[in-house]
Amino acid sequence: MADLEIVKNNVETFIMPFQISHNLCDDLVNYYKDAKYNKIDASNSGWSPDVKQGIDLTILPNTNNEIINEYLDCITDALQKYFKKYPEANHLIEISEPFNIQHYPSGGGFKKWHCERDTEQTNQRSLVFMTYLNDIPNGGGTEFKFYPDFKVNAKKGLSLMWPTDFTHTHRGVVSEYEKYIVTGWINHASVRTIKGIAEHEIQSLRKKYG
Repeated sequence: MADLEIVKNNVETFIMPFQISHNLCDDLVNYYKDAKYNKIDASNSGWSPDVKQGIDLTILPNTNNEIINEYLDCITDALQKYFKKYPEANHLIEISEPFNIQHYPSGGGFKKWHCERDTEQTNQRSLVFMTYLNDIPNGGGTEFKFYPDFKVNAKKGLSLMWPTDFTHTHRGVVSEYEKYIVTGWINHASVRTIKGIAEHEIQSLRKKYG
């Protein structure tokens, strides 16, 4: 079993671990607890408790909050490290989709095998990021269906980034302890973003060459 090991038996998993501070983890948990809106209970959203059991707090990526901005800065730094390790993944992508701070009670979690890009609504996703916000002494981590030797233990601050496709089908490991995590996605850039970048480059060339 591995907490941080990327390669098992010479097989590359494309799962990159990174770390955020314990203080930021605590701040994110408190942000979740203090939030009075945008919480979605899986039981009220059509999820069977055999599939998913927990409550998500939806966060907009443009939320003007110091804690959220600090966390997204960590994700941006990790993304650059991912690109350095896997340059083929370096294409035009952005954090444009709302992400979630999630609380899973004892016995809860996302229990069904799933990947992060499996519907028309999620086909723009390229990479997924996840952070464990508290230590789980028994279970509570994540396992990957096609990488059985790679099971991640839930350690406070441990974060992961991996591709969203079926190759990384995964599920949460159910625990008797409650769990707080962050889950979010890095998407293929929208047409609006691409047009904005193109327009910016055109304006720069006009200024440079008249």
